[in-house]
Amino acid sequence: MLGLDQRAARATWTVVVVLLTLGVAYLARQTIFIFILALFFAYMLTPVIDFIDRKLTKGRVPENLVVALAYVVFIGALAGVAFIIGSVVAEQAASLTKSLPALVQQKDPLHFPLPDWLEPMRARIIEAIRAQVSNLNNSAFPLIQKAAQEVLSHAEVPLYIVLVPILGFFFLKDGTRIKDTVVIWASADTGKRLVLDEILSDIHTLLGSYIRALVILALATFVSYTIVLSLSGVSYAILLGLLAALLEFIPVIGPLAVGVIIVLVAGFTGFGHIYWIVGFLLLYRLFQDYVLSPSLMSSGVELHPLLVLFGVLAGEQIAGVPGMFLSVPVIATLRVVYVRVQRGSRQRELSPENIP
Repeated sequence: MLGLDQRAARATWTVVVVLLTLGVAYLARQTIFIFILALFFAYMLTPVIDFIDRKLTKGRVPENLVVALAYVVFIGALAGVAFIIGSVVAEQAASLTKSLPALVQQKDPLHFPLPDWLEPMRARIIEAIRAQVSNLNNSAFPLIQKAAQEVLSHAEVPLYIVLVPILGFFFLKDGTRIKDTVVIWASADTGKRLVLDEILSDIHTLLGSYIRALVILALATFVSYTIVLSLSGVSYAILLGLLAALLEFIPVIGPLAVGVIIVLVAGFTGFGHIYWIVGFLLLYRLFQDYVLSPSLMSSGVELHPLLVLFGVLAGEQIAGVPGMFLSVPVIATLRVVYVRVQRGSRQRELSPENIP
């Protein structure tokens, strides 16, 4: 018709639909991110729900009530942690922000010896650090305060804070039904439905393992860093431990950045055994990366470090901090989809009806 090839028209229409979908997703990226946070929130609460349902109520309580109990436990735990360390963290953050410029302006803020090949450049290193901290004090800190005020001044922020638990409740309550509906709507072909169902099941297992592992790793980091830094006599130990836990959610770059921050803060505040801290940071990263993390993560999250680093940097350029946070689950999800589709293609090729 009109000289158009049917397959070319179908391919063109597919490209148009994909581009239109990507454009709509980009315009609605903030809303989509809220739904993703709600989904992650649901995955984070799933172990609590399973524990209450299997160990405490023995399956005798309705599912909605079990979810409500999990919410009460989570909110209570969060409030308890905030009550215990909230005031200490706020006090240490205010003290560090106020005293850091004065500490850097000391005659020699680096209270520890440098390696022999760096010792001749001590003066240049000190001046470079002073310049960077001065820039932070004059631009970054006021900018952070202004950004925080602007964020808190927007009416939708409290709404988002309320929406995440509400949406998470629906994901927990109707997650299986939503998955089944997506599979039915996607295709009328039974084989394709089976493949899609397997893909969604793999992604479900992957994301659940990844989010729960991240939370456990963050808690382990907070406890380990806080205890070691406190016992070593490093100032602002609780603040630095909390910062390390939060930056665990940003792969590669987060732990590296917090390691540099801890070393600099320890050096500026007069800690005399800085190499002990460096040794602890290295040993902890080795333990976490090669022992703790592999035992918590599922096999689908095992990605090459170069691919993870590329994803983090690309995610930061595309969507800032949320992009860095989502980079690893997105890459791992694409890997799961690719592996499952390839497996389905091989199974179809080896099926009896396709063998000549």
